[in-house]
Amino acid sequence: MPSHDTFPFLKGHGTENDFVLLPDPDGTLHGDLAPGLVAALCDRRAGLGADGVIRVVRTAAYDDPAAVAVRDVATWFMDYRNADGSVSEMCGNGVRVFARYLADQEHVPTTEPLRVGTRAGVKVVRFEDDGRITVDMGEPDVDGETKVGVGERTWAASNVGMGNPHAVAFVDSLDDAGPLLEAPSYDPQVYPRGVNVEFVVRRGERHVAMRVHERGSGETRSCGTGACAVMVAAAVADGARSADAPAGADVAYRVDVPGGELTVTWTAGGRLLLTGPAVLVASGQVPYSFAPVA
Repeated sequence: MPSHDTFPFLKGHGTENDFVLLPDPDGTLHGDLAPGLVAALCDRRAGLGADGVIRVVRTAAYDDPAAVAVRDVATWFMDYRNADGSVSEMCGNGVRVFARYLADQEHVPTTEPLRVGTRAGVKVVRFEDDGRITVDMGEPDVDGETKVGVGERTWAASNVGMGNPHAVAFVDSLDDAGPLLEAPSYDPQVYPRGVNVEFVVRRGERHVAMRVHERGSGETRSCGTGACAVMVAAAVADGARSADAPAGADVAYRVDVPGGELTVTWTAGGRLLLTGPAVLVASGQVPYSFAPVA
């Protein structure tokens, strides 16, 4: 039973990119959401287990500049933390799970677009008739090439910004990335705050598969912003889109991730739409004594 000694949580995932959600509409957990607590919650052996923590808070109750900036257009803010407790700008799978929570628990309408505040701006969410959720991820920032490496091997990588940084490398086999127990090497001058690294192979026409090492979380079963970055890099390499001047009809790619399948559409207007599943699987209470808060 809930008590003053505990706080509630839910567990959800989008293509097996999993999250602990902390309902906090009035912002009472802000002072307690320290990196140590986040890391403990995400621990897969001693905690609840997750790739990250999402605090669900009203923009009016949160004094973070990113939340304050969107109060006039978004009621809810996705306060996202990586598994190591570090703050992240965005998470494409996380936004869909966030929206599923709002629909199921806060009863927001699913028949009209939902605007969600994030540290990468406002994301507009649409609930599809087939149960999937689509997020307008905005316009990509394609900024040349760099290099990434695993061990002694290196690959050219496209630098794609999706509100957070991505380095996309095409490889002969997804096994080339190895176990990904450690972060791939990269140029810290290009990515001073770290980077998500995607390894990509082609499966067919407008069909790719990927693995990803997310900064602050390690290898994950899926990454929504990473899938968008991969689609952009593939579409530009295929000549289906120009990085400088997107035009013409919408272009859609299927992106396979270890945890399932996502669809990414680059619209004629230059925006990226991410479509995929999002489910809530559990709920419960966590004692405040579970982990240090500082």
